[in-house]
Amino acid sequence: MLLQHIRDIKDPEHPYSLEELKVITEDAIEVDDKRSYVRVTFTPTVEHCSMATVIGLCLRIKLMRSLPPRYKVDIRVAPGSHASEASVNKQLNDKERVAAALENPNLVDMVDECLAPSLL
Repeated sequence: MLLQHIRDIKDPEHPYSLEELKVITEDAIEVDDKRSYVRVTFTPTVEHCSMATVIGLCLRIKLMRSLPPRYKVDIRVAPGSHASEASVNKQLNDKERVAAALENPNLVDMVDECLAPSLL
């Protein structure tokens, strides 16, 4: 169900969606309505993916826009799938770092491009 909100997010480096690249799968999405908690675990296409934080930020922004504000969103890199896993996870789940990232116009443009509806 939650996959419908994020399945069409485009990869920042490839002309495919995150679902098409198997970066996100339904099995990697946990929803606990009683606790108002959502966790999305994504798997970058390569271990040294330089866009992992951008992909995670896209997932976070899309879910923030799609879910009621009561939900806590947890975005994680799949264990063992990225060389800087701990650092990426920390950046994606730190409110201050996310807020700072959203003040960067170039980064916001990149995120908006990834979240833009596909014309196909």
